[in-house]
Amino acid sequence: MSITKRVDAVTAIPAERLRTVLPAPRAVKVEITGRCNYRCAFCALRARSAPPKPDMDLQFFKKITTEMLEAGVREIGVFYLGESFLAPELLLSCVQFLKRDLGMPYVFLTTNGSFAGPKIVAELMRSGLDSLKWSINAADPLQFHQVTEVSPRMWEQSLVNLRQAWYVRESLGTQCGIYASSILYDEEHRVRMEPLLQERVRPWVDEHYWLPLYSMGSVATVRVGELGWKPGPGNQGRIGALREPLPCWAVFTEGHVTSAGLLSACCFDADDSWIMADLHQVSFMDGWNSEAFQNLRSAHLALQVDGTACAKCIAMQVHK
Repeated sequence: MSITKRVDAVTAIPAERLRTVLPAPRAVKVEITGRCNYRCAFCALRARSAPPKPDMDLQFFKKITTEMLEAGVREIGVFYLGESFLAPELLLSCVQFLKRDLGMPYVFLTTNGSFAGPKIVAELMRSGLDSLKWSINAADPLQFHQVTEVSPRMWEQSLVNLRQAWYVRESLGTQCGIYASSILYDEEHRVRMEPLLQERVRPWVDEHYWLPLYSMGSVATVRVGELGWKPGPGNQGRIGALREPLPCWAVFTEGHVTSAGLLSACCFDADDSWIMADLHQVSFMDGWNSEAFQNLRSAHLALQVDGTACAKCIAMQVHK
C-alpha cells in the first residue's frame, strides 16, 4: 500500500467510527522524545513554553505498545511532534521491539532529516522499519532559515541524508519505503519548490505528496502570519484528499501519545490542551474510550465544539 493510501485511510472517518465509544484505532503515533532541533514557523512546538519533558521510558513504551497491538492497533509511528532522531538509541530500541519482539505489522517514522545519517538509517532498516518519510518544506537555504530559524547548513544535510538513505536501502535490499512530504504555503511556493523536488527529492523517494498549511497553535499562527501565509481550516489530511474540519479525524481514527505518556485527542497538542488520559494510570483502551474522549467525540459529532479544547482551533472558525 502506498503512503498516500495509508494517510487517506486514517484521515477518512468511516461511518462505523462516527460513534463516541470506538474500537482501537488502526494507527497510533507515539512520541519517544518531545525535543526538536528546528523551530518551524508552522509547528505546534512553537506553542510549548516549558522545556520538553524527558524522553519516553523504554519499558513504558513496550507496555503501552503491547496493549495497543492486543487491542487491534496495526500501525505505530515512532514520533509525534518531536524529532525522534535526536534520541537515536531509544529510537532504534523502540523499532527493534516493535518489529522483532512484538511483530507490529507496520512501523513508520517522519523526520526533518537533519540527523538521519546513513549509519542509524541502516540500523533502523535492518531492524524492520517499514516507512521513513522526510518532511521537506523549504525550497532553498534562505527560505529554510526563515521557516526553521536554524542554520541553513541543516537544509543541505537533510537532502544529503535523503539521498544516502536511498543508497542504504538499495545496498541492504530491505523493503522500507522512503517518502517525502511538503507543506504548501501558497501556490507561489509550489512553483518555487519544483526544481528542488525534481532534482533532489523525487529521484530518491518512492512517493512525494503535498500537505496543506495548517495552524498548530496560537504562537505558530502568529509566526505564519508574519511570513505572509494563511493557514487553512484545521488538519484536513493531504492535498488531493482533503477532509472536512469537523468532525476532526484525529478524534476518531488515530491515537497520539506524548513523550510523557499522555493520550491526546489532537495531532498538534504541544501544550497538553487535549489530554484525554494518562497512560501511566489507565490502559490504552481505557484512555481511548475515557469519559473525556467520549464527551469530545460527542461534541464533534454534533459539530458543536464550543466549550471544548477544540473551540480555539482555527479549524472551527469555518463553522462559526
